[in-house]
Amino acid sequence: MNTGEPARPAQNQDQNQNQNEDEARRIRRLQVMMSMVASVISQDPALTVEEASELAAGAKRAALAMFPDKELAYDLLYKPRLQRLMRERYRLQ
Repeated sequence: MNTGEPARPAQNQDQNQNQNEDEARRIRRLQVMMSMVASVISQDPALTVEEASELAAGAKRAALAMFPDKELAYDLLYKPRLQRLMRERYRLQ
């Protein structure tokens, strides 16, 4: 059945699949990193509010290094989560 699209060479398909796999790995790495940061903020009894803030800032820098054009997505997905954890942990307003 012809859909009107030209057939793509196998090389392009392999390249697209490799790009998709790379992005999936980076997404998973980001998810694990953010889970670890959230765990440390919520569970480390010796962590000060300043250290927690620096940990959150470092996580943002690492996330933007992995996904340079996705600051808005970070601000929508992860920033509120970390802010909530810090408010709950340190009783911030």
